[in-house]
Amino acid sequence: MGNAEAGKAAFRKCASCHQVGPSARGGFGPKLTGVIGRKAGATTDYKYSAAMKNANIVWTEQNLAGFLKSPSDFIPGNNMRFWGIGNAQQVADLLAYLRTQ
Repeated sequence: MGNAEAGKAAFRKCASCHQVGPSARGGFGPKLTGVIGRKAGATTDYKYSAAMKNANIVWTEQNLAGFLKSPSDFIPGNNMRFWGIGNAQQVADLLAYLRTQ
């Protein structure tokens, strides 16, 4: 089970590219407010890669966990330039935080 407070701290590494909260918008990466349950590549304020637009997945917690572990393996050809998070607890914490956003 994840800890939202720990996830908020862990989100700092994501915040250089992603925003959350009521005023969040796409920038270097898409906004992540409401990402759980959203179709991949669906926000209108970010230019997604063809791989992400054509992924045809919904961001369930399971899918997000797989993506956070290894973005390039989960959706080959996506634009996210991040190696991934190998620590399962940190992934769970991030998901707990994203549930609050």
